[in-house]
Amino acid sequence: MILLTGFEPFGGDTENPSIVAARSAAEELNRSGRPAVAVELPCVFATAPHALREALRTHQPELVVCTGLSARAASLTLERAALNVIDARIPDNSGAQPVDVPVVPGGPAAYFTTLPIKRALAALRAEGLPAVVSQSAGTFACNQVFYALMHELAAGTVRGGFVHVPPTGPGSADPEALVRALLVVVREALDPAADVSLGAGALA
Repeated sequence: MILLTGFEPFGGDTENPSIVAARSAAEELNRSGRPAVAVELPCVFATAPHALREALRTHQPELVVCTGLSARAASLTLERAALNVIDARIPDNSGAQPVDVPVVPGGPAAYFTTLPIKRALAALRAEGLPAVVSQSAGTFACNQVFYALMHELAAGTVRGGFVHVPPTGPGSADPEALVRALLVVVREALDPAADVSLGAGALA
């Protein structure tokens, strides 16, 4: 089973491209014979990690790809690291705005993704799909879910990680191309081969 997650609408929006893309990708995977499920997570600090853990227990996935919206992204963004901190610049959907709070008290300072993000980046570029690697998923709900996921998977062999999706619609990313890109990430992650070395770093 492949578990894909996305977030509920946030900030007054009527939909969130992350869960839309996750659902479409899950449908495509199921049609191709790969069992998959998409789960919508609340954009609420108090409940998102619990919802994620419930999804992990319910579906017992072999692969987990969590997604979230980045309003500043221009393409699919493959996240490298999750930080053990919540520092909310704006409130979540419940109005909570924690600052300098750990995701997991006493947990490691950070976790790296176990998705082959460099191999996925090369595959995406080969198919003409724009993508970048990001060194940090920020300090809002996306990072919280990313860190909570990697904390849950730390003792096992299940691959998992996080990707940010850009806004979709007129003048923004093509929703169909976004789903194709997500499927490429899944395809590469299902291949047990090690990641490759490919320059995709940042100066700051």
